[in-house]
Amino acid sequence: MFSVSAATLTVIWVVLLIVFLVLEAVSVQLVSAWFAVGALAALIANLCGLNVVWQIVLFLAVSAICLVATRPLVKKLTAAKIQKTNADRCIGAEAVVIEEINNLEPTGQVKAVGTVWTERSADNSVIPKGAVVIVERMEGVKLIVRNKSNDSF
Repeated sequence: MFSVSAATLTVIWVVLLIVFLVLEAVSVQLVSAWFAVGALAALIANLCGLNVVWQIVLFLAVSAICLVATRPLVKKLTAAKIQKTNADRCIGAEAVVIEEINNLEPTGQVKAVGTVWTERSADNSVIPKGAVVIVERMEGVKLIVRNKSNDSF
């Protein structure tokens, strides 16, 4: 086994602690916080007189425990948060035609989810005012709809 002085180990653990903290500070994501905590635990173990093997074991164990304990929180913080827009809420919804839909003239408006939208017919049919339609998709700022009365079950 190799022999390292307590003073040298103190320097090593302090340097590792600083490196992990700096790496964490300059990165945008959590990448080394767990190792910084592990290095701190090993530094304390060194100052208490534990031998190098126990310091390394403590460093690895504390780092692993911190990683496992904070993993759910990290996943929650780093998960992509998708903010639904008005268009997302409209797709699949029923809407009422408030201006006749005619793709050839380009006219037509519907009221969907409390908002008035310009729209086009999915099958190029003329849909009269007052008809109930289903929003299939959105293209640009126009809703593409189909007449609900044409649906067959």
